[in-house]
This record gives sequence, structure tokens and C-alpha cells, in this order.
Amino acid sequence: MSVVELEKQYLLQNYGRHPLVLQRGDGPYMWDVDGKRYLDFIAGIGVNALGQNHPRITAVIAEQAARLIHTSNLYYNEFQGPLAKTIAEVSGLDRVFFCNSGTEATEGSLKMIKAHGHDRSPDKYEIVSLENSFHGRSLGALSITGQPKYRKDFEPLIPGVKFVPAEDIAALEAAVNERTAGICIEWIQGEGGVLPLSDAFCRRARELADQFDALLCFDEIQCGVGRTGKYFGYQLADPVVLPDIMTAAKPLACGIPLGVIAVNERAAASIRPGMHGSTFGGNALAARVAIEFFEILEGLLPQISRVGDYFRSQLRSLGAKYSFIKEVRGYGLMVGAELTIPGKEIVNQAMAAGLLMNCTHDTVLRFLPPYIITEEHVDEAIAVLDGVFAKIS
Repeated sequence: MSVVELEKQYLLQNYGRHPLVLQRGDGPYMWDVDGKRYLDFIAGIGVNALGQNHPRITAVIAEQAARLIHTSNLYYNEFQGPLAKTIAEVSGLDRVFFCNSGTEATEGSLKMIKAHGHDRSPDKYEIVSLENSFHGRSLGALSITGQPKYRKDFEPLIPGVKFVPAEDIAALEAAVNERTAGICIEWIQGEGGVLPLSDAFCRRARELADQFDALLCFDEIQCGVGRTGKYFGYQLADPVVLPDIMTAAKPLACGIPLGVIAVNERAAASIRPGMHGSTFGGNALAARVAIEFFEILEGLLPQISRVGDYFRSQLRSLGAKYSFIKEVRGYGLMVGAELTIPGKEIVNQAMAAGLLMNCTHDTVLRFLPPYIITEEHVDEAIAVLDGVFAKIS
């Protein structure tokens, strides 16, 4: 039986997969089992930030796998402390918790918010989140995800969650009160269509959290860890708006599962021994790879900004040529092109022409390419898109 047939028979059928079996990769390129090459501009939905087969990452994986992979958090390993120090320093926060994924980081942040509120009053349990948001697929994460299509099959979810429209400061002010334990915000709504929030909205959320003794959480799972050309999306603001809690995951260990919650001392005080944990979180292999990633990332940040600016400018040039391109937006190498038509067929045709990307929110082409791409790779992608758009038009 083929790989596809085996999966159809034995796997839970919860993914709408493309009929593509990928076999290997090198840099920003992937090859399928038939030897066809693809330029990867989705990078495992933002995970493969250094592309495939990066020599420093593969060397570290091989070396560490031969020494020590996992111990559990009953014991120390050599790498959690140094990695936590790096994340604290680049984030502006104080303490770190390691887990396995963005969704798990969201769960931990919700427990912090709930415990923070409970420490103050039994009535302080409400959470304010945004319409059109996406925070993960567990029951807790779905409870603060502001898209009914993800929530409807699992309701009732956690009570006490209020959703307000992004950028509606008056609605935010009306929603936050003495019962509010936390405010949860994606600085750039990724699954919602690559929609950045304004500094003013996020700064007002910070002020309201302070006024009502609530914890402000920035979800940086998709827009964080270098994706925007800054270490974290909230650092795009001038001056920087610091959260109490920050969640991140995708590129941290270059494909090895690793998530993180970074917090200030105020949020950290909500979690005491025995209240939270993770079996695999921050094991020796994942933490060692993440240390190497951060060492590489520091030198890549200017390139991410430069190439991202170039990519958006080239997409906007296509927008002048094709009327169905409504808007191009994003920061760094988190780029969305909103269309006036459905994007699914464009994704399929681009894949057939050797370019991998995806479509979110039905009409937004989402690009999350590896941080290592150059202007030449952008030109290659634009040429494919130009050909596909010409056929569509």
C-alpha cells in the first residue's frame, strides 16, 4: 500500500492534506518522493525557520542525540538554564517555562491567569480575548479563540470569556473590569488573516490590565521568535509594550517540539510547586537545539527585515497588475496577501508549479518562509505567483 493509502486506512482523518509526499529538504527547498523540487514558503507553518538540513542544526542534533535526549523534569539538564536566560534577555521578561507546543503554552498561560485571579477573588475569573483570534486546538485554547468555526463542535467551553473586535478600544474598555483575570492578544493575528494590531490598541490593553490587576498575555506563537524581524512582535512598538505573559513555540527548536511561556515576576507568582508541569518540555535535545537556533537568529534579524520588505514590495507590484489582490500586509517574513477571490485554487496551482504556501481565512495567501531566504528566492516565488495569477485572471 502507498503512504497515502496507509494513512487513509489507519490515521484519524482530521487533516485536509494535499496529495504530496515530501521526502527530503535542503535550505528553502523540499523534494517529493518523485524527485520534484519545491520552494518552501510555508516552512512547516513557520516551524522550519532555518529551512531544512541546516549544517549547524543537524550537527547539534547528531551530537546531542548521541549523548542525552531526555531525562524528565525530575532532574536538571545542562541546557534549560542557559536557554531560559537567553529567552529572558531577548524578551525583556524574567522567568521561563518549557513545554512542547504553542497550544500547551496557551494552556499554561490560562492556568497562570486563572490562578492569578483566584489568588485575589473567587469572582476574578473572566478573560478578554479578540474576535477572529486563534490560540490553539485544546479545550482551553479554543475557549479564547474568537472564531466560531473552531469552537462550535466542542461547546460549552470554559465560561467567562469575552470577545471584543480587534482595534475597538471602546469595546475593550467596556469588557475589562474588576472580574477580569487576564487579557489575551495575538500581536499579529495569523490564522485570522495576517492582521497586525496597532500599538495604540495593545498599549491600552496594557493600561487596562494594570488598572484592574489583570495579566496581559501576548500570543507570539506565530509572529514571535524572529518572524517579524524582531525577536518578538510586541517589540515592533515604540516604545515597547511589555506583557506579563508571552507564549511562543513554532521555530524555537527548528522542528523539534518546544514551546515556551515567558513571564514577569508578577505572573510567575501565580504558579507554585505542583501546580503545573510538562513531561517532555525543555528536554536536553530540544533545549540544546534552541540554544544553537538563537545564536544563528541574532545574525539573521536584519536579513529577515530586508528580505521581508522586498517580498511585500514585489507582491504589491503584482497587486498593481492583478485587481483581485486587495492588500498585502505583515512584518518581516510573516506576509499575507488578501484577495477578493478564494485562494485555495491558487495554492494548488502554485504547488503544481513548485511553490508551497497556504491560504487562511479563505481569501488570504499566507507566506511564512524560512528566515534564510534571499531576494533571489523571492524573485523565484514571485515568478511562480505571476504565472498562476495570469491563469486565474
